[in-house]
Amino acid sequence: MFGMGSPKKPSSCANAVVTGAGSGIGRAFALEIANRGGAVLCSDINLAAAEETAGQITASGGQARACQCDVSDLGQVEALAKAADEHLPGDVDLVINNAGVGIGGLPIGETAIEDWHWTLGINLWGVIHGCHVFAPRLRKLGRGGLVNVASTASFSAAPLMGPYNVTKAGALALTETLAAELAGSGVAVTALCPTLVKTNINANGRIVGDSSKLFDRLMNRFGMSAERVVNDALNALDRGDLYVMPQFDARLIWRAKRLIPRTYALGTGLINRFGASRLN
Repeated sequence: MFGMGSPKKPSSCANAVVTGAGSGIGRAFALEIANRGGAVLCSDINLAAAEETAGQITASGGQARACQCDVSDLGQVEALAKAADEHLPGDVDLVINNAGVGIGGLPIGETAIEDWHWTLGINLWGVIHGCHVFAPRLRKLGRGGLVNVASTASFSAAPLMGPYNVTKAGALALTETLAAELAGSGVAVTALCPTLVKTNINANGRIVGDSSKLFDRLMNRFGMSAERVVNDALNALDRGDLYVMPQFDARLIWRAKRLIPRTYALGTGLINRFGASRLN
């Protein structure tokens, strides 16, 4: 079962809500949950993309419905919960707060405030809204699982990624807090913290200049498939793990940041400047 901390309900009966399910990690979550026997409400700000994901599931014999949702709007997330009550065959017992956007390439002070607000609205407020709406339901249910998709950026603090780093750090702190609040409740909580995952986050985000080119090069060379990341995340939720870092570099950064914080910050800055110079 999906790390639900209770043998009361098999995974085949899981009723899942996945945000940002129209592509990338969100689509991979929806497909894998359905593959494991769950019913999925696929939500995305792009309804056509969510419908495509749901169509793939139903074409394979699974249960899925699509719903449009802008996670930065609390009212729409509340409406998403009502849609789940209407369309899923039982209580929601698995929530994947995945919807997110990418941004980078400019230092703090040069990144437009409008871009800060855009990123905070989706990457942080979207996760806050998802937890605000669904955590009380899971607590009352006494079983279930919740995955917040953070990033290694939540603790790596790489240069030229200020808004992204801040939102993901907030999402990680929220996940840790929620895990403590739900301890012993039968609800498992997991933070997914990958590094490079092969998605369209660069194409659909606001990553500019040399950072965009460097991101693409690193993604093509080192990016992990969304399917593998999702499989690791659901297995970690199964085990009741709070953190899942699918790649070795994520785990290395996690340790370096704690053991040698000053050296880590200096090294990260130098690596960033060297990488940018190689592109020019």
